[in-house]
Amino acid sequence: MSSIEILEVSPRDGLQNEAVHVSTSDKIELIERAISAGARRIEATSFVNPKRVPQMADAAEVMAAVPRNKGVLYSGLVINNKGLERALESKVDQVNIIVVASDTFCDRNQGMTTMESIAIATGLVKEAKSAGLFTTVTIGATFGCPFEGEVSIERITDVISRLVDAGPDELTLADTIGVAVPSEIKERIAIARKIAGASMPLRLHLHDTRHTAVANAVAALEAGVSTLDASIGGMGGCPFAPKATGNVATEDLIYLFNRMGVSTGMTLQPVIEATEWLEGKLSKPLPGALLRAGDFPGNLL
Repeated sequence: MSSIEILEVSPRDGLQNEAVHVSTSDKIELIERAISAGARRIEATSFVNPKRVPQMADAAEVMAAVPRNKGVLYSGLVINNKGLERALESKVDQVNIIVVASDTFCDRNQGMTTMESIAIATGLVKEAKSAGLFTTVTIGATFGCPFEGEVSIERITDVISRLVDAGPDELTLADTIGVAVPSEIKERIAIARKIAGASMPLRLHLHDTRHTAVANAVAALEAGVSTLDASIGGMGGCPFAPKATGNVATEDLIYLFNRMGVSTGMTLQPVIEATEWLEGKLSKPLPGALLRAGDFPGNLL
């Protein structure tokens, strides 16, 4: 049986765009529910300026309280040296370093150009690896920018090349605003694979803004991606991207791959139950399909 890993991002990318500020204790319960469902890599928080992303202001408190189960690895998002210092103090296992492929979006997100962000990311990778951390570099807006529109192949090729030279352990391509279609997924993954070589793991971060994320997940599997980011309930979005909507739902991917005979190492029903619990905490429905549709075959009328 083939397999693909799901990295649970609901505690970070899921919650960062929510108007409701979820308590630290509820964030820990969300993480515990993900672990119970089989998640073994979890992006637990981000170490960014709490004035800009107040939903992540309790990053240190979250990391102090997460269950340190054997085999569960916690990642924290960082964009600068101060964030990396906080991440190291909080004893994360992995760091996710963000670079946005378009200058306009990078300026909105990080207050700098893409090339300036690459220079910072290169230093962060070196420092994090010297501290013994697994490092991921994520390229935001790989498939399109909310301000500049199309991001050219030439631009992405240049950005990927510069970041691969930085030497991260893993490279992630992010469809930050949910514009990609399967042909683009395969095209840009192929570019990344050619530049990065066979040994560097490739990961894909999908948003379901235009309901293409599940199709894109299949394309990613076919293209050899080893890990997919997903969020319980399909919660999520970027505070700096207009009309940003949620990540692909974890439960939707589990259902998809179960039916395809592809192992994710995760169990569907606990994730459905976590979605129902999370809807209660946020006082709103979430876009994931499985809470309403249920598994199949099941108790159908």
